[in-house]
Amino acid sequence: MSRIGNLPVPISDKVEFSINADNIATFKGEKGTNTLRIHPNISIEKSDNELIIKRNDDEKSNRALHGLFRSLINNAVVGVSEGYTKKLEIIGVGYRASISGDVLELNLGYSHPIFFVPPEGISLEVDTKSGKNPLLIISGVDKEMVGQVAAKIRSFRKPEPYKGKGIRYVGEYVRRKAGKSAAK
Repeated sequence: MSRIGNLPVPISDKVEFSINADNIATFKGEKGTNTLRIHPNISIEKSDNELIIKRNDDEKSNRALHGLFRSLINNAVVGVSEGYTKKLEIIGVGYRASISGDVLELNLGYSHPIFFVPPEGISLEVDTKSGKNPLLIISGVDKEMVGQVAAKIRSFRKPEPYKGKGIRYVGEYVRRKAGKSAAK
């Protein structure tokens, strides 16, 4: 029995929900709009200020989809009402980030700068305070897209274990290794 799927999704008055004949659910809120294609074996009912997700039968694949779509719908509701953010910290001497227009320019110790154009619906912000490492803030309404963009930017220069240089999530722990001199 799905425990997550049986939980109702709370929906505020500021969030508008609609579903069309093609099983595409649309969520509109303060932060933006999000759409989600619903599986044909899953149905959504709106009652008062909550959405109730139901499945057609107790087949194993439908039980798995029940909890999945409840989580996806909850993520869409939270995304359009509050939004999602990820913060990346750029650590290293000479490592810099700047935004010109809508293009992110990263100097990460390579012989060339890296340019990154964020997908539609994602906003980037660079926080550079003197004496602190540059902070890159990624925000948007789609949780999956925010995480994907953060992972892509982090992949340009992953944190290395010897000096700890690279791009990491704020609060991420990087296990450090001793260098060659420690072996003596």
